[in-house]
Amino acid sequence: MGPLASATLPRVPTRHDARVTDDGLRPLTDTSTGWSARKVVRALGLRDHDGARPRVLASMIASADGRVAVQGRSVGLGHPADRALLRELRTAADAILVGTNTLRAERYANLLDDEQRAHRAASGLEPEPVVATISRRLDLPAEIPLLAETTARVQVYTEAEGEVPSQGAWVAVHRFEPGQLTMPAVLEHLRTERGARTVLCEGGPTLLRELVAADCVDDLMLTVAPMLVAGDAPTPLRGAPLDPPAGLALRDIHRADDHLFLHYTL
Repeated sequence: MGPLASATLPRVPTRHDARVTDDGLRPLTDTSTGWSARKVVRALGLRDHDGARPRVLASMIASADGRVAVQGRSVGLGHPADRALLRELRTAADAILVGTNTLRAERYANLLDDEQRAHRAASGLEPEPVVATISRRLDLPAEIPLLAETTARVQVYTEAEGEVPSQGAWVAVHRFEPGQLTMPAVLEHLRTERGARTVLCEGGPTLLRELVAADCVDDLMLTVAPMLVAGDAPTPLRGAPLDPPAGLALRDIHRADDHLFLHYTL
């Protein structure tokens, strides 16, 4: 994405907003034929879903030892093909679900480029997906660059009183009674009020664990970065153990250089 400059901090391209070309993803057993990120996403058939709740894909990146950040951010794990794949998943999705802490840490901005917006419009979609976030105490930081973009649509779910001051984006707040803000309830609202058939979850680890625990994830797109990080950085899921653990079925593997791109269904 063409990042907006922060008023106080220079922006660094991250997994979430770097403008990249999308060639280089290859089936693991085929070293000659490159797949574009758009071709990989098209093969998922996301636009074919029309169920009672949205189809939910989770997209995460982790080091080989399971850490999702280097020095607090995902940028240190990334690869151009990973960023291209994430942006093409956004291009196909009706809504993006992302935790408030991830919005803050990654400084979300410019979800798509002009060509991707035009591709969505030609497919009968809004130019950009809705960005949905959960902030039970309504402590969404106003300095997130996304909130200043006039093309952005932001849906906030909370259990608190108050408003989110828009810096230029379209912002809607939906309130639940205390204890009623659940993952199924959020997805139902996105389906019935925002017309979302497909939702892309971009984390963070606490939000993703809640979705998995509620049996609300259909696909996991996991990029494995070829590095060992150690330390106490989060893992793709964070929180109490899942009982029982959620089983995964491996559907596809691609690679770009030494990064692996795994598609699982739950």
